[in-house]
Amino acid sequence: MLTDIATELSVFIQKSQIYLVPWGYALGILWAINIINWLTGSKLNILGIYPRHLFGLPGIIFSPLLHYDFNHLFFNSIPLFVLGLVILTRDVQTFYWVTTVIVLLGGFAVWLFGRKAIHIGASGLISGYFGYIIATAYLQPGIISVLLAGLVIYYFGSIFLGVFPQEEQVSWESHLLGFLSGIAAAFLKPQMVETLLMHFK
Repeated sequence: MLTDIATELSVFIQKSQIYLVPWGYALGILWAINIINWLTGSKLNILGIYPRHLFGLPGIIFSPLLHYDFNHLFFNSIPLFVLGLVILTRDVQTFYWVTTVIVLLGGFAVWLFGRKAIHIGASGLISGYFGYIIATAYLQPGIISVLLAGLVIYYFGSIFLGVFPQEEQVSWESHLLGFLSGIAAAFLKPQMVETLLMHFK
């Protein structure tokens, strides 16, 4: 039993070390985008999600890359880095799948149901990663998945509080719908989506 735990933990650490630098570079790009946004007087924020308007649709893709200010970005960077790295250790394909589902499904849901305001920030993606990690521990209760879920809840449990309405300027809709999209990504599989799409051909 202890040998299995040690082996799984060793594999997890090795994988996390592999993706530590590339994921750090990705976060660096996020900061670079927001420096450009700051230099242009936050003009890029127009690319956020504006619900139920056609010009708000591109925001489904761009909104996770934009933030209101550096304070907003700083407090998103830590959980984004940690939770994203946890998912990367499963495998790159899973990371791409989960990220795609959260960004597209969660973003489109915000476009459909969100308040009439510009919704930007990686908070929805972070909440989605949080939801995915918790759901995976339930669906695939291995030693490492349960341990990681416990640590994530302990250190980042406050993310869940963000799914409820709080400050007027905070997009709780992105938090809630991102969280639900992350859970959906855990239940759905790429093969299931391909099978479903075949029925519409």
